[in-house]
Amino acid sequence: MNWIAIGVTVKLAALTSLLLLGIGVGIAYWLSFSRWRWKFLVESIVALPLVLPPTVLGFYILVAIGPHSPVGRFYADLVGHALPFTFEGLLFASILYSLPFAVQPFAAAFDQVDRRLIEASWTLGASKLQTFFKLILPLSITGVITGVVLSFAHTLGEFGVVLMVGGNIEGETRTVSIDIYDEVQVLNYAGAAKTAFFLLVVSYLVLLCVYAMNRKVWAVWPQR
Repeated sequence: MNWIAIGVTVKLAALTSLLLLGIGVGIAYWLSFSRWRWKFLVESIVALPLVLPPTVLGFYILVAIGPHSPVGRFYADLVGHALPFTFEGLLFASILYSLPFAVQPFAAAFDQVDRRLIEASWTLGASKLQTFFKLILPLSITGVITGVVLSFAHTLGEFGVVLMVGGNIEGETRTVSIDIYDEVQVLNYAGAAKTAFFLLVVSYLVLLCVYAMNRKVWAVWPQR
């Protein structure tokens, strides 16, 4: 197995899920508690990566962060090199690609919090920030963990967006999914099988944790 590619993939997935914890919680909170009648427009944008082909999303991200775009020029002037085909560019693309996998579980968890408890907290003098950290977040912790785990697992298997934005640079942007593809291309099925099985086991364990936390297992085996 290509442990360098595995290391890049785990690093990418960990940073993506960590950053989405901050970004996604803010977006999910606004989607859950905002009374703006047109917020479904934002919801649709957040969910777009679920239905948009990865190559299409990767193409638009590549154009958006390219050297001729305002974002690309600003970044190049700031750090001295362009964003495309770098780990930083790959991280940016992964955050956008995995955004709905974090935001939707977060928002669903926030929606389940009893609004009467929130109003009671405000009545007792707690600020919105205090109410969030002392009431909403603890009551939503399972959904928050689910969103983090799902975004981590989703990033592990990225292919189209990774290839479009990051390319295939060993030790920099070459991930496990690209490594498997390369092994198949050179007819090294044994090597591809080992890496694919490793990814299969990790993905299964991640989903096992998610379903166990949500107690879905008791739908089949009732708790005694």
